[in-house]
Parts: sequence; structure tokens; C-alpha cells
Amino acid sequence: MSKTKKSTKRGKILIVDDSELNRSLLSDMLEANFDIAEAENGLEACAYLQEHELEISLVLLDIVMPQMDGFEVLAMMNKKGWIKTMPVIMISAETGSAYIDRAYDLGAVDYISRPFDERTVMHRVSSNFMLALKQKEISDMLSTQVYEHERDNRLMIQILSHIVEFRNGESGLHILHVSTFTEMILKHLVAISDKYALSQSDISTICNASALHDIGKMSVPESILNKPGRLTKEEFETMKQHSAEGEKLLKAIPYHHNVALIKVACEICRWHHERYDGSGYPDGLKGDAIPISAQVVALADVYDALTSQRVYKPALPHEKAVEMILNGECGAFNPIVLQCLKDIHEKLKAELTVSSPARDMESIRENVENVLKKSGSSVSDRTIRLLEHERMKNRFYASLSHEVLFEYVSSPEMVELSEWGADFLGMPQKILNPAESALATEIFGEGDFDRFVTKMYQTTPENPIVEEKYLLNIRGAKRWNKVIVQTLWSSDEERPVFEGALGKVVDVDDETQEMQQLEQLADHDAATGLFNHHAAKRRITKLLADAGNKRYALVFFDLDNLKKANDVYGHLFGNELLKAIADRMKSNTRSSDICARMGGDEFIIFMEYQSGLEQQIKRIFECLTKPLGEFDVSLSMGIALAENYRGTYDELFHMADLAAYAVKNGGKNAYRFYSEIADK
Repeated sequence: MSKTKKSTKRGKILIVDDSELNRSLLSDMLEANFDIAEAENGLEACAYLQEHELEISLVLLDIVMPQMDGFEVLAMMNKKGWIKTMPVIMISAETGSAYIDRAYDLGAVDYISRPFDERTVMHRVSSNFMLALKQKEISDMLSTQVYEHERDNRLMIQILSHIVEFRNGESGLHILHVSTFTEMILKHLVAISDKYALSQSDISTICNASALHDIGKMSVPESILNKPGRLTKEEFETMKQHSAEGEKLLKAIPYHHNVALIKVACEICRWHHERYDGSGYPDGLKGDAIPISAQVVALADVYDALTSQRVYKPALPHEKAVEMILNGECGAFNPIVLQCLKDIHEKLKAELTVSSPARDMESIRENVENVLKKSGSSVSDRTIRLLEHERMKNRFYASLSHEVLFEYVSSPEMVELSEWGADFLGMPQKILNPAESALATEIFGEGDFDRFVTKMYQTTPENPIVEEKYLLNIRGAKRWNKVIVQTLWSSDEERPVFEGALGKVVDVDDETQEMQQLEQLADHDAATGLFNHHAAKRRITKLLADAGNKRYALVFFDLDNLKKANDVYGHLFGNELLKAIADRMKSNTRSSDICARMGGDEFIIFMEYQSGLEQQIKRIFECLTKPLGEFDVSLSMGIALAENYRGTYDELFHMADLAAYAVKNGGKNAYRFYSEIADK
């Protein structure tokens, strides 16, 4: 039975362990500073968390327990979202790396091995608990920053709206309407379909980037933009160039090519005139080869063009515009996106009728103020999650990239190094009076640090980037490094004031290798080392587009009995099974073939073939289904062929999936070709 020891302390800790002695020892150590709740197994713990989620500050969790072990508790906490706001420290006698790695993979923040001592437990618990309290103290400030960030994004949309209005005579609300339309369609899209994995952050980025969709029109002569009559063939060809010109303009922005906003804006600029059937321009992309961001902005652009007055046409009513789009009179669009328009067109009409920059700004202010007034704790929790995510992400990238990240503060003058950077340089994280420190006199060459600081002070808000190469003395070895900073300026004064800079030190020789490592990490599944689905789809789409007379086969399969492996032998064995399948895939395919894990127990193989495909598939299937120890491996496999193929990846995958589904209905542990079921 779970039980709670009540006191007047601020934080409450849930101790989950099947040993009453262990619970008692931990309770004795912590009860002077915390409220204590206890659960003797995983099921009891989950039931307690369901009822008392907001009360728990931290969980101490054992691994080996009856009914529901610690890993299963962590899995449930992930499923319920509790892990995001509730730190978990594992306390277990299991010291194997597999156990520890599994705990961290599932979200545990720390791991204490038994037998434990009081100092270790108190230090680890207090550190994690105090971190949460410190984060709560700055929640109001962060909420204000979120509001200001949203305000600046909206301000960008207003500015671009006025530029468009001035340049080509369109309504100044066009860009605002496109952004509003895009947001509403995307939110409904993710609500009715899981085809496109878009987070709220992705949707926000796409909406902000949509403001730049017609930026390429700055390169089109005004005589064409504002021509009241029909464009000639030559004039239309000139107008069509604005999509590629917009992408070119954005890619010319220095240093920011990998920023998400710029990447998405480039997609939208270039492809928002493509059509789902391949009839658009400039590249004639078809289906989901067109990014979903460009697909939705294309629909938004057409809708607003129909319902707005232009120099060459009057405005159409909302109902007529929707009817024309749904009837295919304005080009082909994604059926799912059209369904979204059909579902929400009345709500869309109401939203756009009252939409204005002033209204949107007031709405943002009211939303933030209401949240701050109504729910101080929930605001803090949300802000803490954002802060913790950013903190962990920055620490991860700093340790992964092996760059010395730093912040320079102008007054009082100070340099603060990243944790990894300070350790690498053998220096403290905070360096006061850096010009007189070992950083300037030993790491940098004579006078180099002063020259670098002078370069920073010579920047402007319009040109804030500095890149310089220096011969740095690091751990007794001199190597050339590139030092890069972006300076920060105050924004609340008539004349901006230099405040400092954020920067990094990059080993010139390691820079290329570092980028390759990051790309490798982004494209591969961490558990198996195979391509992830996104990377595989991108590569397969390109191969299909350039297929010519080549013949390809897409093999899709999933494991019939992964759940049994987890339930009977444990999750560690389940992980070993997934890795074994991945190894078998790699050892039975060529380096030119694409092997990927889609997620869970689903995998794909994409291969070129000439002849004898049946024998290849049989060999691969027999290898994949060999027993793993005493465990019989079973899988359902479907194969779709692409010979002189002109369809999309999604259509090809759907065929392979149907073939695999037919196998499951027929008894599992077999393979079938789509051609065998197509006529049935």
C-alpha cells in the first residue's frame, strides 16, 4: 500500500521500492526536508501519480519490482507526460551499463547505485530539487520574453505586409491572411491525421516563414506586378521567376542557412506555386515531394488572391472561392489539405473577416496576461519545461560538437564559458576582467584578445557577426581556430547600445568533421544505427525522381511478436531483438541499398534489382526470421515494385503496406508481393 508522511515542507518526494526497508531508509534520510509518499510497486506508483501529479516534486524509483518494474513506470510517465515536469532518480542495485543507459533513455535525470550513502542521496535529491525551484523564480521573466518574441514575429509580418502593399498594390493584409489561414489549416491537419509529424513549434515556424513567400517579387518589375490586364507569355515567364528568386535571396543571407525559419522560408518561396499533380512551377514537383509547408501556403495564397481585390480583378465572395478551390478550378491540391479547408471554411471566414494586426497584437497580450493571472504554478511549469529543454539541448550540442561556447558581457566585462569549454581550456566558467586573465595572456596570442574585442565593438546591429582566425594555445598545443560571435544590442533606446556577444571557438581542422557528425546524428535511428524514416524517405524520393529505366523494390515489414519479446523476456531483450534485426538487414543488403527503421517494430529496405528478385527476397526473409537464441522471430513482409515508376514514395509505401497487411490476415510470418493482391 502507498502511504504518505505529512509535514509542512515545500516539496514532496515519491519513493517507489518493493523493499519496505529501502523505503524506510530513504524516508529517514529525506523526511526532515521533504514530504514523503511511498509506493511498494510500479502499479501503485502510477495510480498515486495519476491522482497527485501536481503535488510530486521528484520520484525515487527502483528498477526490479513485481507487477510493474521501474522501466515500465518510466514508460508510463513518458506516455502520460509526467516525465516532463517530474524529475526521476533511479535507485537500484543493478549496475550494468545496459540498465543505466535504458534509464537515461527513458528520461531519468540521475542514477544512484545501492548500497547508497546518505550524503550521495541528499546531494543528488537536493540538487535536482533546487534546480526546479531556481527555474521557477525566473518563470515570469521568461513568460515576458515569450510574449516579446511573439510580438516581434507579428511585427515582422506587419512590416512585410506594408512592403508588399507599397511594392505591388496588393492588400497590406495579404501576408497576414496567408499566415492566419496557414495556421488554422495546419492545426486542423494534425488534429485529423498523423501523416505529417508537425509540432506546435513547427507550425509556428511555418506561419512566420509564410510571410516571406512572395519576397522574390521584389525582383519583378512594377510594370508587370501592377499590370491591370492579362500578362503576355513573356511577362508571365518573368513573373514565375519570383519563386526561385525568393529562395535565392534568402540563401544569400550569410551565416543563417541552417536556421529553421530560413530553411522553411526557402521551401515555401521556391515551391508555393507547385501543384499536387505536378502541374506547377518551377520544378514540377508532385504529391508529397512538395513540402507540406509549401502545400498549405500555396492554398492560402490562392484563397486570398481569389477573395482580395487586385488591379486586374474584383474580390470574390468566400463561398465562391472555396467552391472553386474544392472543384479543382485553381489547380490540384493535397486531398487531406482540401478536406481541412472543407471542414473549417466557416470558421476561417469568421477569423479572416475580423483579422487585423492590432487585433492580433491585443490577442497575444490578453492571452499572456490571462495565463499569468490565472495559473501561476502552471505558467511556471510550462516555462520550466522550456528552460530545461533549452538547457539540456545546449549542453548536449556543446558536448557533442566539441566547440568552446561562450558569452561575452561588456559591462561589467566578463566571459562565461560553456561547461565543456571551461573543462577543455582548463579554466573557470566565469572569467572577470578577461583582458587581464589567462584567457587573454595564455590562450590567445599577444594582443589577439584585445584585437578581437575591438572587432566586436566595431560591429553594428545591422552587421553583428565577427569571424576571425587565431593561433590559440590550448593545453600546451598551438592550433588555428576560428572564433565566431554574434553581438547583442539593446533594443529599447533610440540609439542601440552594445551589450555583449554569444560565440564559439571552432577547431578549423575539425569543422568539416563536426558537420558530418551532426548530419549523421540527424539522419540515423539512435537505437539501431539504420536510417530514420525521414532520411530514408528523402533519399528514396530522390532515387524515384531520377529512376529512368531502373527497377526498384520497396520492402516493408514489421515484427509480429515484439510485444511477446518484451513481455516474456523483458525490454532489454526487446532492444537486442531490434538491434539484431538491423544487423541482419545490413549484412544481407548492399551498401547502395537503403535500410531504415520507421519506428517501433517497423522497417523498410529499398533496393535496385535486375533479375532474381524472388530469390533475394527469400534469402533476406529467411535470414531475418532466424531464431534469436531460444526466441522464434516472426515478421510480416510486403513488397512493392517500381519499374518505370512515376508515382510518389507514399504511394509505393502504401502498396507495400497493403501486401504486408495481407500477410498478417493470412497467418503472419511470410512475405507477399503487392502484385499478388492487387486484383483481389
